[in-house]
Amino acid sequence: MNLFRSRFAQAVVVLVIAFVIFRFGIRPPAPWSVLTLYMAIVLLAVLIYVSSDSDSWREFMRPIRSTLVAPDKRLARLVLLIVVPLLFGYYAYTQAAAKPQAPPELRAVHPAPPGSIQFRGKEIQITGLDNPLRKDQANFKKHFAAGAEIYIRNCVYCHGDNLDGKGHFAFGFNPPPANFQDPGTIAMLQEAFLFWRIAKGGPGLPKESTPWNSVMPAWEDRLTEEQIWQVIIYLYDATGQHPRRWESEH
Repeated sequence: MNLFRSRFAQAVVVLVIAFVIFRFGIRPPAPWSVLTLYMAIVLLAVLIYVSSDSDSWREFMRPIRSTLVAPDKRLARLVLLIVVPLLFGYYAYTQAAAKPQAPPELRAVHPAPPGSIQFRGKEIQITGLDNPLRKDQANFKKHFAAGAEIYIRNCVYCHGDNLDGKGHFAFGFNPPPANFQDPGTIAMLQEAFLFWRIAKGGPGLPKESTPWNSVMPAWEDRLTEEQIWQVIIYLYDATGQHPRRWESEH
C-alpha cells in the first residue's frame, strides 16, 4: 500500500488508466493522433498536480532520483539503459517500416476515348472522327501557321519550344508533359484522341486513369473547335509524325 501513496506511482497509475480508457473504452476507437493528443493533455495535468507544491514535487522525484544515483539501483539502471533505447528503436522501426497495402488499381496511361463528347453544348462523335481541316489542302499552310501561333501562346510553357515536353514549367510536374517528338506518343494516336485530350484535359480523363495527376487544363473554354484542330495539325507537321488512322471496315 505504501507504493500507491507515492506521487510517482499515482502518476503512473493515472496515465495507465487514462490510456486504457482512451484506447479501449471509446467507441468508435479514437485515431492514434487523437489518442496522442489526449495523453499529452493528461500528462500535463498530472505534472501540474504533482508539482503543486515543493513537498509533492520532491515526493514525485524521489524514486526517479533514487534510481539514477543510488548505489543499490545499479541493476535497475542497467536494465533501463538497455530497455529504453530498444523501445525507442522499435517505435522508430514500426513508423519507418513499409506497411502491407492493397495493390493499386490498374491505371491506363492512354485510355480509350469516349464514343462522343460534349463540346460547348455540341455533341462531337470521337469514334471514326478525322481532322476536318486536313481536307482543306488549299489552306493547309494557313491552318499550320494558326496552330503554331496558338501553341506558342498556350502550350510552349509546358511542352517546350521543340515540342519535346521540356518547357519552362515542365520540371515541376509529375508526370511531365507529353513529348510530341517521341514516336510513342502522338504517332500512336488518332487525331480524334488528341482533340478529346486537349478539349477535356486532365479533369476529363476516365476512372481507369485516376489518380490522373495530369496538369493538362481543359482547353474547351479557351479554344474553339477549329483552333484545336489547327494545333493538332501543327503538332504532327512540326514533329514529322503522322497520325494513326482509323481501321477501315471491310
